[in-house]
Amino acid sequence: MDKWNPWKVTALGLVLVMATALITGLVVANWSGSSQDAAEQKAAATASRPAAPARIATAPPAAPAPRVQAPAAPALPTQDVVNACNRYAAGQVGEQNKTTEVVKDAAIGAVVGAAVGAAGGAVAGGGKGAGKGAAIGGIVGAGGGTLYGLNESKKHDEKYKEAYSGCMRSKGYAG
Repeated sequence: MDKWNPWKVTALGLVLVMATALITGLVVANWSGSSQDAAEQKAAATASRPAAPARIATAPPAAPAPRVQAPAAPALPTQDVVNACNRYAAGQVGEQNKTTEVVKDAAIGAVVGAAVGAAGGAVAGGGKGAGKGAAIGGIVGAGGGTLYGLNESKKHDEKYKEAYSGCMRSKGYAG
């Protein structure tokens, strides 16, 4: 091998970039975990703290009529309430496997990018540049698909948090 072909070196470099993007996408998708796991961990941490002693309000003796207060919700939700709100939120936004969704979006992006790149390379190179265009388009498409998948995952998490918070507020808890 006396001479390095610049196209082979470029193709190998692009494969390395694509593999790095795919691995990064998988790692980030696994780091975020699920909203349900985070909510359960938070609930478990708050449940382990001792509750503050309840204060009993006494009415002054000269009050014309005693007020009857509605029983207030406890400061910390019970595990049943947390589980019910997790089920409610999951039902509102649907369950999904983030890693699978991100990889699927990356694959779709790679296929579409390769097709567009092959067409563009064929037009630009008079039919001889289709392979190069497909390789470049596939790599760019995989990167774009990964970014799209991560963005959709973030939107899903935000919707889940909104639904969970709404459920907790409807049960009398701030959250």
